[in-house]
Amino acid sequence: MKHWLETRQVLDRARHLTRAGKRAALATVVGLRGSAYRREGAKMLVAEDGSSVGNVSGGCLEQDVREVAAQVLTAGTSQFRSYCSGSDQIEAWDLGLGCDGQVDVFVEPLTDPRGIERDLLDGRRAFAACSAIRGPAGFLARRLVVTDTTVTGAIHPEVDARAVTAARERLASGPSGTVAIGECSVFLDVLRPPPRLFLFGAGDDAIPLARAAAETGFHVVVVDYRRGYVTADRFPGAAALVAADGSEGLGTLGLDGDSFAVVMTHNFAHDQAYVGSLLSAGVRYIGVLGPRARHDRMLQNLPPVGAKAAERLYGPVGLDLGTDGSEQVALAVVAEVLAVRSGRTPRSLRDRASPIHGDA
Repeated sequence: MKHWLETRQVLDRARHLTRAGKRAALATVVGLRGSAYRREGAKMLVAEDGSSVGNVSGGCLEQDVREVAAQVLTAGTSQFRSYCSGSDQIEAWDLGLGCDGQVDVFVEPLTDPRGIERDLLDGRRAFAACSAIRGPAGFLARRLVVTDTTVTGAIHPEVDARAVTAARERLASGPSGTVAIGECSVFLDVLRPPPRLFLFGAGDDAIPLARAAAETGFHVVVVDYRRGYVTADRFPGAAALVAADGSEGLGTLGLDGDSFAVVMTHNFAHDQAYVGSLLSAGVRYIGVLGPRARHDRMLQNLPPVGAKAAERLYGPVGLDLGTDGSEQVALAVVAEVLAVRSGRTPRSLRDRASPIHGDA
């Protein structure tokens, strides 16, 4: 989720710097072993003045990466760095890397703003950006961008076909990562569109929820029957604003089994209409604001739903965090949606026996 949003922010900054005639270096996490704060594909863009966007760790590596970026900009050539925080690596602890893992970072001069990738990030189509990070000098800094049907760019004739095959396998099911192709190590940066969270209700309490969800990485769509409420000044981080009544049907929104929704207009009839439409659309998660009695009365007024459909309803919405106020409710709701999306039962990390970053 964060991967898509962060990459877009990084490339927006790259475009701005390019237009201003300024140089920048891009640092990307291309490999990790053990525990680490960020995953493969995490990015940080470092401008020639030292300013940066994005991050490659929780703050442990950023200063060193900035220094490497300065060297890369001076020399005009990329560098591969491996940071290890194992107990026998005293120097790593001096850097503050305390996750007990190894992080590989590729730092390269950014010679163009990668317009094709940036354009894809405005859509809803998964793609993989493939780049040679190790190998013969003529291979490095060459890239190709792969979708399920198209290929743009090239690395080298000896690499391209196998890179495309590997990229499409990862697009189907797999994370970003590095693969060996002949003499090359090719990093496959897999980017999938973030999940969509629909907020049905644009009252004041929806504002912190929309903000928190967008900052977390959701593609936020705000829907309300009151046109005056769905405005960009109220919801600057929303990807879309829609004026629609639940009784009119919501077919134009593209709701499906990968969508998440929270219903919160505070109007019983409108909330009920929205919930009915969402149940029919097969939405994966339907959170309903309000007390349990209100939620139960709403279901009594709707056509009967089976046990499987009822499992998709979360009312009252949010985790039981003892919240007070719309900002805290927003945290409880976003946390619950994240847990449902990951297929996890919310609990403290101290009680989790398996690795923190286990597969969803």
